[in-house]
Amino acid sequence: MDNPIPTYWTIRLQRVQKALEANNFDVYIADNKDMAKKLAYDTIIPAMAPKTISWGGSITFVGTRLYEALKNDPRYTVLDTYDKGLSPEQSVQLRREALLVDLFISGTNAVTETGHLVNLDMIGNRVAALTFGPKHVLLFIGRNKLVADQAAAMARIKNYAAPVNVMRLEKKSPCGKTGRCENCSSPDRICNTWTITEKSFPKQRIKIVLINEDMGF
Repeated sequence: MDNPIPTYWTIRLQRVQKALEANNFDVYIADNKDMAKKLAYDTIIPAMAPKTISWGGSITFVGTRLYEALKNDPRYTVLDTYDKGLSPEQSVQLRREALLVDLFISGTNAVTETGHLVNLDMIGNRVAALTFGPKHVLLFIGRNKLVADQAAAMARIKNYAAPVNVMRLEKKSPCGKTGRCENCSSPDRICNTWTITEKSFPKQRIKIVLINEDMGF
């Protein structure tokens, strides 16, 4: 076999797909970010027929370039919470309104081999939408988010995803300097609300595209 690594990950992703589907998620596998975008834009989203779309913070979602495609598609009314021209007050209000859209798009901090989603949020809008509100939720998950169990998921988030995001966002939390969780009380702390999603309710409300590439943090 010339290139065993994608095959290795395909086997693992297929195993996670089965675990997620057993937990009532609707799950797809894409070989790369371009295929993930095409699958979502051409098949998954049209089948849901949303009128309104918004999103939560996700480097993986942005990396698929679906963000640009949806933002410029006249078929959809987009609540763009990424708009840097918004004032802080406008940004918060738009995040509130995004909890009532037909389709909310984001990523996840970790997914376990038993098919559970584990997330940690600063503001809470992303995990709120995942839990309740939007009619449909679509998540893009890179293969690097796969972990053994909830303990491993929390460790990954606290000691890798959170510090890297603090660095990316230029926050002043101490983990941005130490590279590990300091259980801080910083005003810039991004670790405030945990969610563990064991099953999708209603069934298949949460749709997932697993991507056979390392994406996001």
